[in-house]
Formats: sequence, C-alpha cells, structure tokens
Amino acid sequence: MQPAPKITRRKLSDEVFDRLYEMIEAGQYKPGDTLPSERELMDSYGVGRPAIREAMQTLERIGLVEINHGQRPKVLQPTAVGLMSQIDLTARHMLASSPQSLEQLKEARTFFELGMVEKATGQASAEDIAHLRELLEKQRGHLNGDAQAFIEVDMAFHTAIAGITRNPIFMATSQAMLGWLARFHASLLHWEGNEDLTLLEHAKIIDCIEQGNKEAAVEEMRKHLERARLLYCLNG
Repeated sequence: MQPAPKITRRKLSDEVFDRLYEMIEAGQYKPGDTLPSERELMDSYGVGRPAIREAMQTLERIGLVEINHGQRPKVLQPTAVGLMSQIDLTARHMLASSPQSLEQLKEARTFFELGMVEKATGQASAEDIAHLRELLEKQRGHLNGDAQAFIEVDMAFHTAIAGITRNPIFMATSQAMLGWLARFHASLLHWEGNEDLTLLEHAKIIDCIEQGNKEAAVEEMRKHLERARLLYCLNG
C-alpha cells in the first residue's frame, strides 16, 4: 500500500488570495472598483498585514489589480497584453534554457506571420495601409543609423499587420513573440548589411496587402522570413 501524501498547511496569503480572486471572478468587484483597505481586509479575514500584501502582490502579478502607493488596489479589466505578460518570465526562462524551444518559437513565428498577413490583406483599410507606409518611412529614417531603433520599427511593422485583424489576442501574441526573438536572436529581426533589402521586402508586402492579393502577400512574407532564416544559418 502506497503511503498517503502528507497534508500541508497553506499559507495565509494563499487563503486571502483565493477569497479575493473568487470575489473578483464572481463579479462582486468589477473592473474599476477598488478593493477594501489593508486594515479592512485584516479585520475581515483575521490575518496580518504581510498576508494581505502578499495576496495583493499575487493579484497584481497576474494582472487582476493595480496597486499605487497611498491608494486602494483597483480591479483591472483583463486584457490580452496582460495575459501574455503573465507568461513572459516563464517563456524567457524556457527559451534561455532550451535550444529546442527557440527553434520551435521561430517555426511558430513563421506560421503566425503568414496567417496574420493573409487575414490582414482581407481586412486592411486605407488608414491601415497609410500606417504601414508611415512605419516603413520611419524605419527608412534609421537606415545606416540606429540599429536598435531600426529593429524596434521592424517589430512595430509586423505587429501593425497583426493589429489590422482587429483581434487583440493576435496583436499581443505578435508583440510577445517578437519581443522574445529580439531578446534571444535579434539577428532574426535585423540583418546587418541587408537593411535596404528589408525595406524593399516590407514595401512589397504593403503593396500586396493594399491590392488585396492574399496569395501574393503570403508569398512575399514567406520569402521575407525565409531570407532571415537563411542569413541566420549562414552567419551562425
């Protein structure tokens, strides 16, 4: 007979967290509402200040409340960006410790980008096209100049394509993936000595989106990303 697992005592802060989380989830505290003060919660739950503060910090970490000094915690509206930020540190650790995970991220990024450009091509407005062209010119302005600024606008360009879909989860996912790539393999986003070609490829992608040609947009994006992969392999 297997020995029964030992019963462990839960931390008081975990109990406080569970109760507050359940109240927020049930709608007793809605986005924009403030939670009771530390003193009120201490009196209600019969626990000390450290348990309340630790529970609040956990709620803040997962994006459910905002804590400002001297004010009561405020309940936040959950967002896609907040969701992605919750997994950011775990994702960084996974990518830093596992070469396989980094390769999987590159593959996922390509699959994602091709889907985004296809969807964006069917939905882009004149304002969307104008915004993409503004980003292209902004990136051109950093040509042979600030490499970091060039990368940042490059990321903004790809995220803007995801934004055309009007799906905040797509946009948050784009920002997260590009951020992780920039952290671990900036060479995939910026190919030194090939900036002119990057700008030309971005221009072709915009033209295809503006023309509503999904097939061509996907093919231009595929060639754009494939060149990044080949250059990385050659220089790696």
